[in-house]
Amino acid sequence: MDEFDLVVIGGGAAGERGAAQAAYFGKSVALIEKEPVHGGAMVNTGTLPSKTLRETALYLSGFRQRGLHGVDLKLSREASVDDFLYRLEAVVTEERTRISQNLARHGVRTFHGTARFTGPHELAIDGAGAEPRRLRARHVLIATGSSPHRPPQFPFDHQRVYDSDEIVRVHDIPKSMVVVGGGVIGCEYACLFAALGTRVTLVEPKPTILGFLDDDVVATLKARMQALDITFRMPAQVWGCETTKQGVRLSLDSGDTLEADCVLVCAGRQGNTAGLGLEHVGLETNKRGHLAVDPVSFRTSAPHIAAVGDVVGLPALASTSMEQARVAVVHLFDLKYKTKVAPIFPYGIFTIPEVAMAGESERDLVAKGIDYVAGRADFAHNARGVMVGDEGFLKLLFRREDLMLLGVHCVGENATELIHVGLVALMSQASADLFIETCFNYPTISEAYKYATYDALGRRAQKG
Repeated sequence: MDEFDLVVIGGGAAGERGAAQAAYFGKSVALIEKEPVHGGAMVNTGTLPSKTLRETALYLSGFRQRGLHGVDLKLSREASVDDFLYRLEAVVTEERTRISQNLARHGVRTFHGTARFTGPHELAIDGAGAEPRRLRARHVLIATGSSPHRPPQFPFDHQRVYDSDEIVRVHDIPKSMVVVGGGVIGCEYACLFAALGTRVTLVEPKPTILGFLDDDVVATLKARMQALDITFRMPAQVWGCETTKQGVRLSLDSGDTLEADCVLVCAGRQGNTAGLGLEHVGLETNKRGHLAVDPVSFRTSAPHIAAVGDVVGLPALASTSMEQARVAVVHLFDLKYKTKVAPIFPYGIFTIPEVAMAGESERDLVAKGIDYVAGRADFAHNARGVMVGDEGFLKLLFRREDLMLLGVHCVGENATELIHVGLVALMSQASADLFIETCFNYPTISEAYKYATYDALGRRAQKG
């Protein structure tokens, strides 16, 4: 039986970083990945594929050029599914190669198969050979990720019924689509296909999409999605789904029916913990398959086992999953290194346009009784924004008494990049002075930080 200081279960974003971190500090590390390729959902079905497809859709549709200089650019021919997926395959293949090389460079031994605990410190790998391969581990890092939740009313065995992992290998570019779920994944894919000319209807059981975002941001995003001809049905529930010769027919709780070429179901995700043999280490999960962990060390109730990433629930972001893994390894081995995940992290949503936030929202500040002032800079009044046709805005939230920055909210092209200026300011506990004193390049969208701050100062002075 091979013995290791650390066995990592899962070769996605969290697993790779955790394994590399431990190996960097001289630990013997094994990584077990059930799929024949590394990368997990981040590389193969989720983060990278969806963002690559978004960029491909924007390119193929000429979306970024529409309306500029009075020219309405569109495809000279209809895009094929091969056009759509070509760049995806290139990006995914490159990232898989990078991961394999990184693990090899750090001396991490990799095994492909399904891992399960057979004892507190012992694991079996099924599928790695005729007989299960057995490993002994001083410590274990569970980074098995998540899979789409599949509500029972949808016949997922039909080729026109997709979950959010399957849609990245879509059979063709549909003329019509129903997206069920107005969360991050549902809104991203709704925008992506709408940009390609698909008639999209989004069904959401709540009264609004992306309810955790700033209200002004949501209003702007919804308006832009409607400009893409996305139809909203909310609040509405799907009670049934049947397949037809033409595609699918959905029955709503209102009694209405929706017909489309296909349906994409984005009903949340559940942790990949089934079959891990957690009973052999005394661990249990909640109904969504998530493991409970210490919020600082990410240890489970079994002190030699940590869990990170989607398998522990929110925020379930690739960026935070990587950081959790690095911190978990530090605590497992008592390394004198980074011991906590950053208290503030950015959300980036790759809709059209992009949306990003960091820190507090106005809703949060009201609930906490914190007096604040908001400043806003519209990109339609920004020289670079006018050049590129950006119709979004940047909003900054400051504590009224000392003008400390508390929250940053942005909607617009490149919002997911622009947010990092505000994120660093939040991490530095900066005040409005930082943006007033900083000289930004002109013309740039980043200059909006200065003018949003001026706006906040003016509003603070008016209230007096």
